[in-house]
Amino acid sequence: MNHLVSNAFQTFINEAPNHAKAWMEAVQKLDKGSALDKKTEELAYIAVLAAARLESGIPFHVKSAKANGASREEIISAVLVGLPAVGNVVTSSLPKALEAYDHE
Repeated sequence: MNHLVSNAFQTFINEAPNHAKAWMEAVQKLDKGSALDKKTEELAYIAVLAAARLESGIPFHVKSAKANGASREEIISAVLVGLPAVGNVVTSSLPKALEAYDHE
């Protein structure tokens, strides 16, 4: 199993392959429709995940952001950008984000 994909998402892929395929096709189409470059899109997605408290997706998207040129400081800023809107709940994602960034 891919260590960057949560157990829940891996179970979704394994146990509901038709749904997973449809979901991934939609995700790919949405990705193609974005006017954002890949790094910016990943940083924005990290911010959304942190604000929504969906920490299981953080490692995958941090690695993707890093691969697309995001710095450690940009990852921190992406996690914390939601502070004014949703409060300090976003800080709970910071350790997982930094662990993913720092782990080679």
